[in-house]
Amino acid sequence: MSPSPFDPSFDELPATLPVFPLPGVLLLPRGKLPLNIFEPRYLNMTRDALATDRLIGMIQPKPAEGGSEAGSRCLYRIGCAGRITQFAETDDGRFLITLTGVCRFVVDEEIASMRGYRRVIADWGPFAGDLEGDCDAELDRGLLVTRLKQYFDAQGITADWGVIEQTPDHRLVTTLAMVCPFESSEKQALLECDSLKSRASMMLALLDMAVADTSGGDHARH
Repeated sequence: MSPSPFDPSFDELPATLPVFPLPGVLLLPRGKLPLNIFEPRYLNMTRDALATDRLIGMIQPKPAEGGSEAGSRCLYRIGCAGRITQFAETDDGRFLITLTGVCRFVVDEEIASMRGYRRVIADWGPFAGDLEGDCDAELDRGLLVTRLKQYFDAQGITADWGVIEQTPDHRLVTTLAMVCPFESSEKQALLECDSLKSRASMMLALLDMAVADTSGGDHARH
């Protein structure tokens, strides 16, 4: 997948980034993430992003301690910024948006919130390569499809296998990493992989473990 001509260059990436903390939600460079925005603070965030560079940082909150809400928990150190590429309003006051992943970032520090939403100082340097497009995943398609069918069967997920067979490797790895219901920590590990090849390898390992857990009965993950 090649970067969009509408994406910012590295020098155009902002130092300050609004962030949307959501557990179990993964955005990867050039992946597409639909979001239903209804909380007032995130409606404010969306309006402000639309008025500026259209960038929002998706990041996972760390596991809850003492029942704290996702929006107030400490954040993982690495997230991914997405650009608003689709936008619609609803009659009941919601925004329906699609974020297209642009570049991952490291949280240097969290700064004062604005209009109710959280903001961070973002360090883009470690992931500058995200703006250059994807290399070959060197994927064993046959093995992936076999494991994926076993995993989907165990999870009760239906899929259009014809579409999957025709999807290029890089897009398939990105899409599956985002949509498969892996644990939050596993999604974070997929986000932090240093290459598409390593992400593909990790995803195969996660599928293997999930299938083995399911077939093991009492050892099923929960």
